[in-house]
Amino acid sequence: MPRIFGVTIPDDKKILYALPYLYGIGLSTSKLILKSAGVDPLRPAKDLTNDELGKIQKVIERNYKIEGDLRKEVATNQKHHRELGTWKGLRLARRLPVHGRTRTNSRTTRGNVRKTMGSGRAKAAEKT
Repeated sequence: MPRIFGVTIPDDKKILYALPYLYGIGLSTSKLILKSAGVDPLRPAKDLTNDELGKIQKVIERNYKIEGDLRKEVATNQKHHRELGTWKGLRLARRLPVHGRTRTNSRTTRGNVRKTMGSGRAKAAEKT
């Protein structure tokens, strides 16, 4: 199992789809990294040589923030918003959605609360 920056990436996946297992790297970034490293994106991760893994690590280290550094930066940005008392900071402090339609599209964050009478589902144990 290849390891990149302390993260074990899956063997059976193509390297193009295995790189997004790193925090801070998505599919489009993965394409750019592999192109600049000169690695075939369709090869399985288990078939990569140590030299190719080293090239990928150098490209990532030189151009991108990932894993611990990125998590630390995101946390400090959120802390900054909370300290300033901005609307975004208040929403982050209450663990509510910050972007978009926050009244109706936040069921996951709010715990699937249904506040109107007709919006709830009948429970299986109840008679209908």
